[in-house]
Amino acid sequence: MDWIYPYVWAFLIGGALCIPAQLLIDKTKMTPARILSLYVIAGVLLGALGLYRPLVDFAGAGATTPLTGFGYLIYTGVEEAIKNEGLLGALTGGLRAASAGIAAALVAGLLASFVFRSKSRG
Repeated sequence: MDWIYPYVWAFLIGGALCIPAQLLIDKTKMTPARILSLYVIAGVLLGALGLYRPLVDFAGAGATTPLTGFGYLIYTGVEEAIKNEGLLGALTGGLRAASAGIAAALVAGLLASFVFRSKSRG
């Protein structure tokens, strides 16, 4: 039965990270784009402060799947690239670290565009 605990923690932590975003959407006039940007920036800052790594170690995909995890991924890519390449790594590290996920999202979007047709809201 111990095999289920990582999944439970991933679900709970991921959900806990999403609750504030939903509250911001429901209770404020902030646009979803600003909230998403705020989450990415929060992931970068929490990574820089060393607070996000323990959460990733504990919750796994529950911490890396939300947008805070994307911010943390960018931070770790930049940090590693700066160590290896110097200051130039600050410009390339985040893109290199996130390139596989970005490419997967683009391919998925392209494939979805072949299957579905867009419709106007009106």
